[in-house]
Amino acid sequence: MTHIAPDSRSESPVTVARVLELPDLAAGAPEVLCGQDLLGTPVRWVHIVDTENTGALLEGGELVLTTGSVFRHSHDQARSFFDDIEAAGVAAVVVELVGPDGAFDAEARRRIGSAVDGRVLPVVVLHRRARFVRVTQAAHRLLIGEQVARLESARRVHEVFTGLSLEGADEQRIVDTAAELLGAAVVLEDAAHRVLAFNAAGGSVAALLAEWPARATGEGGRAREAGPAGSRAVRLHTPVGVSGRRWGRLVVPDAGSGAEAAAHVLERAGQAVTLARMAAQDRRDLLQQARTGFLQELMDGTLTDPGQALARAEALGMRSAPVYLPFVLQLEPVPGEDPTGLQLRERAALDAMTAAARAQRLPALAGGLRSGSFAVLLGLGSADDVDRRLGDLLDRADALLDGGRPDAAGAKPTSWIVGVGPAADSLSGAAAGLEDAGRTVEVVATMEVHRRPFYRFGDVRLRGVLSALREEPRMRAFVESELGGLLSSEGPAALGFLRVLLECGGNKAEAARRANLSRPALYARIARIESVLGVSLEDADSRLAVHVALLWLEVGGSLDGRR
Repeated sequence: MTHIAPDSRSESPVTVARVLELPDLAAGAPEVLCGQDLLGTPVRWVHIVDTENTGALLEGGELVLTTGSVFRHSHDQARSFFDDIEAAGVAAVVVELVGPDGAFDAEARRRIGSAVDGRVLPVVVLHRRARFVRVTQAAHRLLIGEQVARLESARRVHEVFTGLSLEGADEQRIVDTAAELLGAAVVLEDAAHRVLAFNAAGGSVAALLAEWPARATGEGGRAREAGPAGSRAVRLHTPVGVSGRRWGRLVVPDAGSGAEAAAHVLERAGQAVTLARMAAQDRRDLLQQARTGFLQELMDGTLTDPGQALARAEALGMRSAPVYLPFVLQLEPVPGEDPTGLQLRERAALDAMTAAARAQRLPALAGGLRSGSFAVLLGLGSADDVDRRLGDLLDRADALLDGGRPDAAGAKPTSWIVGVGPAADSLSGAAAGLEDAGRTVEVVATMEVHRRPFYRFGDVRLRGVLSALREEPRMRAFVESELGGLLSSEGPAALGFLRVLLECGGNKAEAARRANLSRPALYARIARIESVLGVSLEDADSRLAVHVALLWLEVGGSLDGRR
């Protein structure tokens, strides 16, 4: 593969300096009066003009050839001509100052020199006659050749990156190809300027990546920054990702003299990286859908053949194991979070769990259950020390998600709740335990405090039993008899106060403190509730019955839609 950077004259831009080097112009003994620093300005076209008000005929970027017949005899006319033509944005003006006798017109040179004094526009005078028609022909051949070279270069670049996309090349291969085409280092970074892939193009990796996040600034397009030795390095970068969902950039720290061609290569490489990431995401999504469907079949009991279940699991990438542990992970809610944010967090958590299991060489199969939660079947070598191994897995997954630091009490807050079902020696048997795991998660979510890394059904005690009875008609009738009157006449505020009173075990001083009530107000509220319920809350049995009814509502029970 050859470099496409314009290191050959046929592919480099046609500049004012290159036009002046054409034999027919060089034969005219050109003298630069002003604008020496802008001789590298690209030329768009070449025009021969010898009329007044020329600026209205130009579009900018042209090199103008003229004999100066309309202005060479007057300083004011010369100044007016150059004001007009400079305002049109031309690249340069070449004036042939040769009289009818073929001699150089020194007096006209003096007047024009005075008229252009202090200008930045390149103005060149010719001391000998030049064949302008041949100059324009040669210059236009150069310009057309440059355009053809650019088109050919663009075609080659397009073919290279299209081929990579069709082959399913990954991001590193695309970066390597871009670096080879450019002969320059290329870096792929994420939105936080962390380096995802790079190619130093034979240079020093340490120098390329030294303090990279601090050096990687800017939002797109082209930027210039000082090189390591104070030189001016042409730094190029282009975003990767679809519009509105940019996730990183491709960066060329120094494109050298081939900035224009390099910008095109970088843009095509960025498109290829975007397509590669989208293709990988599509493949991952299809695989995840297949895994979720398989887990659902196991949980529904429609897939009962152990051999078939094992074969399908292996086809989905899960190795067989002596023991399978089922668990369900549910994300903690985030105030104000929209469904898209929850979906992104769920995907990140699922990816972290899968990566953690892979790192610990544990077979695992995970699939979504409902928004914000997913189920996992984890393969283990034995049923011994299950808690420690599951805890290690969750810690590793939490670390991959950059989990929180320990709080003041020494407990590490987690962003999820984990419910664990009983281990089994078959996939279908373990999948049956996902129901218990899911119910456990739902119950734990109703609890104010949950610090354990994971819970089993036995850990939620009475709440777990009540959760299993959410649809039981006799339980609904019991709760209706205990709390129905309070629900219909007093509403949620009364239930909240009753919950505080019951959690305090009938301790009125503690209840008054927690409810922020005076003692008389507390007694009045208790009396009101006892009157509505028709029981005395001083009685232990009554408190127990009311508390059970209240817990049933909290774990998801409903009285004809009332909560």
